[in-house]
Amino acid sequence: MITLLVTGAAGFIGSNFVRFLVRGGQDVKIVAFDKLTYAGNLANLQDLLGPQVVFIRGDICDADAVADAWDRHHVTHVVHFAAESHVDRSILSSAPFVHTNVMGTQVLLDIARAKGVQRFLQVSTDEVYGSLPEDKPDIKFTEQTPLQPNSPYSASKAAADCLVRAYFHTFQMPVLITRCSNNYGPYQFPEKLISLFVTNLIEGKKVPLYGDGMNVRDWLYVEDHCDALWTVLTKAAPGELYNIGGNNEIPNRRITETVLREMGKDWDQSVQYVKDRPGHDRRYAIDASKIQQQLGWSPRHPFDQAIRATIDWYRKNEPWWRAVKSGEYLKYYEMQYAGR
Repeated sequence: MITLLVTGAAGFIGSNFVRFLVRGGQDVKIVAFDKLTYAGNLANLQDLLGPQVVFIRGDICDADAVADAWDRHHVTHVVHFAAESHVDRSILSSAPFVHTNVMGTQVLLDIARAKGVQRFLQVSTDEVYGSLPEDKPDIKFTEQTPLQPNSPYSASKAAADCLVRAYFHTFQMPVLITRCSNNYGPYQFPEKLISLFVTNLIEGKKVPLYGDGMNVRDWLYVEDHCDALWTVLTKAAPGELYNIGGNNEIPNRRITETVLREMGKDWDQSVQYVKDRPGHDRRYAIDASKIQQQLGWSPRHPFDQAIRATIDWYRKNEPWWRAVKSGEYLKYYEMQYAGR
């Protein structure tokens, strides 16, 4: 039986991954480890806690806390989500990103190596590759694309990826790396584009659209991502790297139009253009052929259906996101978009 340490388990993708495993009836014990920073919310896991899912509040940078959790629950595998992940916040202050994303990963690697981990999966991002040209739609990120991170966030994730790779080559540690495109779905902290726009519109507020709105992202439904991660963890050979994409290259403006249409809102009354953020990458696109060919995974949720399901989830779970969009979050929101 696998005993799985899931770091960042109370965050957006982490909590969806835990739910995916429990709902799928996987024979796995889950040690949900999370510091519960602003983006970590125990409410995301509360109904799952019990014999199969154990929650531990802890910091991945705290070696003693990680080692204690490992020993008490006899961990065999790691899926490492825990990270500071919002580009805008990394522009305001990069120090927390270097501390958590780089130093925290190093702490986890050292403990996992010392404890004889059977698999260590580093969950990364396509942002480590930088930006693609808008006028060459056939060019996509592959696993061989050079790392060219353009934000403090993506630079910190690239550094963590390099550490993971080094532990495989230096110590033959059984590591894996995945790099995903933009996720969307339930339980996403409402600072990311889709969750922010949907909740703002429910509140009767405008949505802040950066620049000309033509930045292109490949959108991946979070459940498809979770399926891919489990596939990699259980089927891939140590040392492998896989890109995970939704095959949905969509400009932010079109995402905005889709959300407005699904929610019955008018563009002129609902959209506020704001000054583009510094160094905003223009286009991301994932070539996910490797994971499809080698491991048989492909996304199963069409975008039009999944975006409706996502909007419906936020409509039905107002108490969840209204509790989140308060306090420190509002201070950040006001600072981020003031005067734009």
